[in-house]
Amino acid sequence: MTFDGANIWVSNSGGGTVSKVRASDGKNLGTFSVGPTPWWMAFDGTNLWVTTATSRGNGSVNKLRASDGKILGTYAVGYAPIAVAFDGTNIWVVNGGHGAAGTVTKLRASDGKLLGTFNVQGAPIGIAFDGANMWIANSGYGSVSKLRASDGKNLGTFSVPGGTYGVAFDGANIWVTGFQGVTKLRLSDGKILHFYYTRTETTGVVFTGTNIWVTGWNNNAAGKFVKK
Repeated sequence: MTFDGANIWVSNSGGGTVSKVRASDGKNLGTFSVGPTPWWMAFDGTNLWVTTATSRGNGSVNKLRASDGKILGTYAVGYAPIAVAFDGTNIWVVNGGHGAAGTVTKLRASDGKLLGTFNVQGAPIGIAFDGANMWIANSGYGSVSKLRASDGKNLGTFSVPGGTYGVAFDGANIWVTGFQGVTKLRLSDGKILHFYYTRTETTGVVFTGTNIWVTGWNNNAAGKFVKK
């Protein structure tokens, strides 16, 4: 799900659509076709960006106008795109969520122009922007890569205990979910500040402004961490 400031957008991966739901009362404002297997989305302040991929892994990202769901453009990216993030000017797409290799594609948000494709480690899934850099969870290697947003330079790849899946930024540190717990990394150098063993796999992660919330994998549970 993604929030546009007034509405919630939901990816219906099995149906090739996204739904727009009014946040105040849950009313469905429309369901829009985008293509096969839509996954995680990002909001750029005006438009929604959602990834799609064919059964062969050929990937693209769609730009939808938030006001009415109209597709404004469809842009080719890499293999098996899964997640998207916005850095204030550009869109970053994680490619290879279920493949052996991994890249991240950078597109100009105004017109979808390809600005670069950058290598990370295998099977990247989660991505987050810290105000200057992009952080990517490499689920195939149990690591996180830090790319400079201005030019995509790799500033470091950091091993994380218990595997990696989702990434969030709390304004000071990076939080990473994984197969055995949640890890807190220092922003400046990726040093592990704490590993929280959860006894279950953790996947989604979001920062609310006060706390970190994470979801469990197939256990109908969510957990809250207090930022310190």
